[in-house]
Amino acid sequence: VQLVESGGGSVQAGGSLRLSCAASENVGSSKCMGWIRQPAGKEREGVAMMKSGETNTYVAYLMRGRFTLSQTNANNTLYLQTNNLRPEDTAVYYCATGPTLAGGNCHMYLNTRQNLRYLEHLGQGTQVTVS
Repeated sequence: VQLVESGGGSVQAGGSLRLSCAASENVGSSKCMGWIRQPAGKEREGVAMMKSGETNTYVAYLMRGRFTLSQTNANNTLYLQTNNLRPEDTAVYYCATGPTLAGGNCHMYLNTRQNLRYLEHLGQGTQVTVS
């Protein structure tokens, strides 16, 4: 699966961006898909995840209430709506897919950074800069 992100840019604090991720094919059933980010000089961290074919979404605590994850019905396009952006949201945002984790869940990608190593596909990333 190839993932291509778009929609990043530079905004002022309080602004919004809508990130898009186009997948080259359907990611299949029982897969996790979502977004992670990496601020300059820091480790990657989970942003939002969902399980393919389901509607429940999971957003990391620091972004809850500001970021929203959604997908098209065909499972081929993923969106991350980011509102009320803060300077600390500045990072490269990556679209990602991977297997479900223990218990068939996807939210563990957000809770434990070590779990990010299980992700199978990452896009090239899109820069979000908040000033």
